[in-house]
This record gives sequence, structure tokens and C-alpha cells, in this order.
Amino acid sequence: MKGNVSGFIIQGFSDISEFQISLFVLILIIYLFTLLGNLITFLVISWDPHLHTPMYIFLQNLSIIDIFFTSTILPNLLHILFTQQNNVSFWGCMTQMYVFMFLANSEYLLLTAMSYDRYVAICDPLHYITRMSRKHCSWLINAAFTIGFVDPVGLTVLISKLSYCASHVIDHFFCDITPLLNLSCSSTFIVELLMYIEGTLLTFNSFLLTLISYIFIISAILKIQSSEGRQKAFSTCASHLTCVITLYMTAICLYVKPSKSYSPERDKYFSLLYVVLGPVLNPLVYTLKNREFKSSFIRTRQRIKFILHQY
Repeated sequence: MKGNVSGFIIQGFSDISEFQISLFVLILIIYLFTLLGNLITFLVISWDPHLHTPMYIFLQNLSIIDIFFTSTILPNLLHILFTQQNNVSFWGCMTQMYVFMFLANSEYLLLTAMSYDRYVAICDPLHYITRMSRKHCSWLINAAFTIGFVDPVGLTVLISKLSYCASHVIDHFFCDITPLLNLSCSSTFIVELLMYIEGTLLTFNSFLLTLISYIFIISAILKIQSSEGRQKAFSTCASHLTCVITLYMTAICLYVKPSKSYSPERDKYFSLLYVVLGPVLNPLVYTLKNREFKSSFIRTRQRIKFILHQY
């Protein structure tokens, strides 16, 4: 049962109605920039065999996640801001929530795999080719997507069976878990318990494994005698470390607290930061100071110009 609910109303940012157009323009620019940056990253890595190494294959999959992650939320938010039509069907809401959790979980796990890749590259470089073979990379990527896909099923089923007999207005800009739990008039204890269990097993363990990897990485870097060698070693993992810090800091501010302490006014803006910050920064952080990627981008651009010239 779903508590006789046929749909919900997404309130969005109606509390700042005078800034709706400005917010629409800002989010549209961020969304287009996110799509462009991640699409370029994906295509350049796809087309250049020189970049078919573990680090770039992981980055390519991260770009795919970021494209779909923002596309799950932002187009609908833009539609609400532009048309003021903010109705969503019950199953449309459940689907958006599920896809959001699936892609978020996959990103945590993929970043964990990337931290392992950096650990092997710096702490065990002689066995890097063996330990990070194409077969092992494929296994890590498939595991990230499979676990990410399966993990939210239980939560989605439980939330879909809650009764929503009070207000049907979601004081948020998409169907997130906490706003939905606050609308329910039935007990949410089991859902919250499952959230904490899954959060510990997946998110916390991902964070812990990443942290352990970087403890070993930093320890190995500090043992390098020359400052130039230390700087070179650190530069190989600086981009990944920046993305990890960005993701976990926004996630901790947003989700590491009881649902009863949920504040719509505050958490909506933290959620927006969580949705847009990582996907828009990832391609910039990984590519702006990466000479290898820049060279591949130039080669890819020249190849496209040559193909277009032929036609």
C-alpha cells in the first residue's frame, strides 16, 4: 500500500519566488557546464588509446555517473522553476529517489576503487600492471555499479509502502529520503534503521577504505627523499583527493544526522550543493592541470576537424 497517494507536489524553491528566474539561469548554466565537461572527458578518453589506463578508465566511468546523476535531478528542477508545474506521480517520485541513491552509491564505490588504484601506483608500483590489469579494473567497476544498483532496492520498497495521509507537499526540490519520511504518518523506524545499517556498510566503509589508502599513500610519499619526487607523487593523487573531500564533506553535512533534525530551509541548499558541486568540479579538477589529458584533447580535436573537413 502507498497510503492512497497518487502523487506529490515538489515545493522546490518557492520560498524565494522573487529569485526564481535568476536561480533558473544559474542552475541551467551549471547543468550545461556539467554536461559539457563530463561529456568531453568521456569522449576524449574513449577516442584516445593513450588514455586507456586504469586511472582514466575510472575517470571515464565517473563522468558517466556524474552526467546521469545531475540529469536525474536538475532537468526536473529547471522545469519546476520555469513552468511552476511541480506535480510528480508517486512512482515517478520513487523512481527518482531510487536512481539518485543508485548513482550516489556507485560514485562512493568508484572513488574508493580509484583510491585503491592510487595506493597501488604509489605504494606498490612494481606490481601495478598486475594488480590493476584490465580484468581487475573491469571487476572493480562492475562491482561498484552492481552494489550501487542493488543496495537501494530495500529502502525504496519500504518507503513505497509507508502511509502518506497528511500533507503531500515535499518541501524539497526532488524526492529525497528524509523529506519523504517527514511526510509519512506511519512508523519510519525500520526505514531509518536500514538507512543507518546501509550507510555504515557502504558509505562509511567506502570512506574508511579511502582513508586507509591515503594513510599509506601519504606515508609512502613522506619517505621519498627529494622534494621534487614527493611533489610528483602527490600530484598523481591530488585530483582524486580533492573530489573525495568535496563529496564526503557535503554528504556529511547533509545526511549524518537524525531525520528529525531535518531543516527544509537549510538542507535544500546543502542538497543543491551536493548535487551540483562534485559533478561540475570533477572534470575541471582532473583535466585542467593534466598535461596528458590536454595533449589527448588537442589530438582528439584535430581528429574531429580532419573528419569534418573530409565531409
